[in-house]
Amino acid sequence: MPPPRPKPSILLLVAMTGLGPFTMQMLIPSLPALAIALAVPYATIQLTLTLFLVGVAVGQLFYGPLSDRFGRKPLLIGGLVIYLAGSLAAALAPSAGFLIAARIAQALGGCAGLVLGRAMIRDSYPREQAAAVLGYVSTAMAVAPMLSPLIGALLQEHVGWRASMLSCLVFGLPLLLAVRARLPETLAQPAPLPGLGGMIGAYRTLLRIPLFRGYCVITACATSMFFAFAAGGPMVVVQGLGHSATTYAVAMMAISVGWSSGTFTAARLVQRLGTARMLRIGTVVTTAGGLLALAMPALAAPTLLLFFLPMAVVALGNGMTQPSAIAAAISVRPQLAGTASGLLGSLQMGAGALATVLAGVTESGAGLATGAWMLAGALGAQAGLMLVRRHGG
Repeated sequence: MPPPRPKPSILLLVAMTGLGPFTMQMLIPSLPALAIALAVPYATIQLTLTLFLVGVAVGQLFYGPLSDRFGRKPLLIGGLVIYLAGSLAAALAPSAGFLIAARIAQALGGCAGLVLGRAMIRDSYPREQAAAVLGYVSTAMAVAPMLSPLIGALLQEHVGWRASMLSCLVFGLPLLLAVRARLPETLAQPAPLPGLGGMIGAYRTLLRIPLFRGYCVITACATSMFFAFAAGGPMVVVQGLGHSATTYAVAMMAISVGWSSGTFTAARLVQRLGTARMLRIGTVVTTAGGLLALAMPALAAPTLLLFFLPMAVVALGNGMTQPSAIAAAISVRPQLAGTASGLLGSLQMGAGALATVLAGVTESGAGLATGAWMLAGALGAQAGLMLVRRHGG
C-alpha cells in the first residue's frame, strides 16, 4: 500500500490562498484619494490594480511548472519573501510609479499561495473531493476580500494609505513563519525541470485539450466580471453617488457574503451532484447577475443597493462555479497539476486585468459601462460551458 498523502492544514491553505486577494483589494477603496495624494490621474493610480493583476498572471505561469519539479513548499517560501519585500517597498513608496512597481512585486510573491494552494489540494485529494475542499477553502477565504477593503478604507481615513501596505507585513510575516514550521510537502513525484521550451510545450499540451480550454474560459470570464466591478465601483460609488470609501468597503461585504454562500453550497453539494451540474447551476446564476448589472443602471437611477445587488448575485454564482471548474481543470492532467493551476490562474488574472482597463476607461460614474462588461463576462462563461458540455465535461 502506498503511504497516505500528506494533507496540509485547511487553515494554512486559507491563509496562503487568501493573501493575494487580501492584498489586491486593500487599496481599491482608496484609489480616488490616492490619485489626489500622489497628484496623478485616476487612470494612472488604477494601474496599482491592473498591473497587480498582470503580476499575478505572470507569476503563476512560473510557480506552477517550477513547483512540479522542486516541490510546493520551497516555491511558496520564496514567494512569501518576495511579497514581504514588495509590501515594505509599497509602504515607503515616494511616488505613484514606485508604488506601482512595489505592487507588482507584491503580486509576484503573493500569487504563490494561490497557485500552490490549488496544486496542494489536488496533490492530496481525488477530483470530486478536491472540489469540495476547494469550496470550503474558498468559503473561508472570502473573509480576506470581505475585510481587506474595510481595513484599507479605515486605515486610509484615520492613518493614511501607507498603513494599509504596512498591514500586509503584519499578515505576511507570521504566515511565512507558519509555512516554514507547519506546512508539509505534498508533491509525491517531482517532474523533470522542463526549461522554457518544456514549459511552453506543457502549456501547449494543456491548451490543446478542449475540456481544459472550456474550464479556463469559464473561470477567466466569470472572474473578469468581478474585476470589471472592482475597477468601476469606486468611481460609481465615491464619485458618482458621493459616498465615502468606507461606505464602499462596507457594501463590498455583500459581495463576499454572496461568494461565501456560493462556495459553501458547492462544497456541500458537489460530491452529490457532481462538478458538471454545479457548473451549469452556477453559470446560470452568474449570467442572471450579469443581466441585472446592465439592466439596473439602464432602467433606474443608480443607488448603492441597485449597484451592489447584481454583483452579489454574480458572486453567488461564481462561488458555485469556480471550485468545480478549477478542480476539473487541474484534474485533466493530474501529473501537470501545478502547471495547470498556474496557467489557469494566469488566464484568470489576465482576463481580470483586461476587464479593469476596459471598465476603468469607459465608466463615467453611472454604472452602465461596468454592467455592460459584467454581462460580457457572463456570456463568455456561457460559451466556455458550451465547450465543456460539447466535449463530455
